[in-house]
Amino acid sequence: MPFVITERVKAVIANQFDVEEEEITSEMTFSELGADPLDIAELVDALADEFDCDIPVSCADSIETVGDAIKCVKKYLRQV
Repeated sequence: MPFVITERVKAVIANQFDVEEEEITSEMTFSELGADPLDIAELVDALADEFDCDIPVSCADSIETVGDAIKCVKKYLRQV
């Protein structure tokens, strides 16, 4: 299941930031993708929609890398 979560998060990121999914790594920072804080907040909303769970927008404050986004989703999926 964790692999599926990772792939779905990468798919959402690829869509949000108009990049190829294959280019996205867990270590990639959102600043490398040209994201600002509003972009990351919108990403959190998109991830919440994708996984049908409640992810607080405040989670965006702790997201700097793709790996951070994956961890955030996993954390809030466990609470469902």
